[in-house]
Amino acid sequence: LPGLAGGQLTGAELARGATIVVVWASWSPRCRDIVERANGVAGRWGGRARVVTVNFQEDPAAVEAFLRDKKLAVPVFLDRDGEFSKAHAVTTLPGLVVFQEGAVRYQGKLPADPDATLRQIFG
Repeated sequence: LPGLAGGQLTGAELARGATIVVVWASWSPRCRDIVERANGVAGRWGGRARVVTVNFQEDPAAVEAFLRDKKLAVPVFLDRDGEFSKAHAVTTLPGLVVFQEGAVRYQGKLPADPDATLRQIFG
């Protein structure tokens, strides 16, 4: 996946260590507070896993406009065709996909309290 600010999120990166992926779209009413939620996950779990966000099928200009004046602390990657989200069964936004050494440990809706889910995965 291409990064909004450059770079790529690759399968090889997801195969190393632990990565927490928050999937979102600016048009989803349930994603209005995604910056705060993603920053909270990064603040609590960033020492144990890489935390990134994946925007679902939006134009980069729309993503940049939504994030303007917000302080998102993690990188944004673009799922322009929706294939990443489809491959990981993200059918509700915001979504959460957790990788550990390349294995998917969780995929689905971002829980209201993601810490409980992440504690089960990371201990």
